[in-house]
Amino acid sequence: MTQASHQTGKVVSLAVSTKKGIPKTCVSEVTVVENHGIEGDAHAGPWHRQVSLLAREGIETMVAKGLTVGFGDFAENVATEGIDWLKVSVGTRVAMGNAVVLEITQIGKTCHKPCAIFHRAGDCIMPREGIFGKVLAGGTLRVGDAVSVGAV
Repeated sequence: MTQASHQTGKVVSLAVSTKKGIPKTCVSEVTVVENHGIEGDAHAGPWHRQVSLLAREGIETMVAKGLTVGFGDFAENVATEGIDWLKVSVGTRVAMGNAVVLEITQIGKTCHKPCAIFHRAGDCIMPREGIFGKVLAGGTLRVGDAVSVGAV
């Protein structure tokens, strides 16, 4: 298991959708299921990209470039504040809230065709800045919960 330098932050948004490739709807809390992902989300299942994470700071950069985007628009499940996800490596463990633990499995992704998000926003940062993880321990996750990277 690879560990990044310890970072702490917080959850600023949680979002889910029942279909892949579309913006997600923001919610105040989610149930995270071990080895599955977020209950009710289209990306959940027995694979390596069960939960997607994105930094609020990355979303704000896109807003500063003139895009009209917000939380959930890049199909991220969890938006955080205070975590530099580009400094996190595959294998790093992330604790969120009181019980949730993820293992980072992928950084960025390949988009084979422009999705609805790209068409709507004009750009998508998930291929460059999206972080994906597998759920090692589940639980309830709420907006405002603490995030701890690399100290699990």
